[in-house]
Order: sequence, then structure tokens, then C-alpha cells
Amino acid sequence: MTAPHERHQRRQLHPLPRGLVELYGLIAVLVVLIPEWLADGTLNIGQATAPVETLPMRARAWRILPELRLAAMSLRELRRLAQQQRLGHYASLSRDQLTLHLLKRLRRGEKQRAARLGAGRRNAL
Repeated sequence: MTAPHERHQRRQLHPLPRGLVELYGLIAVLVVLIPEWLADGTLNIGQATAPVETLPMRARAWRILPELRLAAMSLRELRRLAQQQRLGHYASLSRDQLTLHLLKRLRRGEKQRAARLGAGRRNAL
């Protein structure tokens, strides 16, 4: 068996010099914290003059494409739209199911509108 003083000497850690610890701290600040501050500042550049809304302005595609419109809606808005579209049992559906049903309904409505517009154009010629 080993003596108690030998066991204590084996487990003793060698302390790092104070200058080396400070150098590691400086490197950590340079590599981690400063890029984080720069990224945060870059993201918040327009925040002082812009309105409170944090989302960018919606492009034309967000207004036209039903998939994007539905993705931007809250569950409450989706249920209100389902009620307007007279979709049955919309209150018990999950968000994904409700979105799928609404997409089918909206696409069907767009096809019917396109068919009506196309028939009207043919008659006008």
C-alpha cells in the first residue's frame, strides 16, 4: 500500500501561472463575447427608428401565396378563417390539420375564381 503523503502528492494539480490564466480570459472575450455583441448590434441597428414590430415587412408573396399567409396566422386567426370558410369541426383540429384543410379550401376557391375569370374573358372576345 502507498503512504498517505504519496497519494496526496500524486493528486496535487500544478497551478497555471496568473498571466496565462489572464491570457486565456482575454482570448475567450475576443473569440466569444465580442462577436456576440457585434451580431446583436447589427441586428438592432434599425430598431431605434423603426416601429416596434420585429418582423420584416411582408413581401407580395406573403400576401398572395396561401401557404405563407396561413403560416403567418395565429391559431385564433386560422380558426376565424375556418369559420368564415364554413369548415366543419375546425375547433377540434390541430394547427397542422387546420392548415391543410384551409389550404384545400382556398385552392379550390382559387381554381373556381380562375375558371370564372377565364370564361368571362372568352365571352368578352
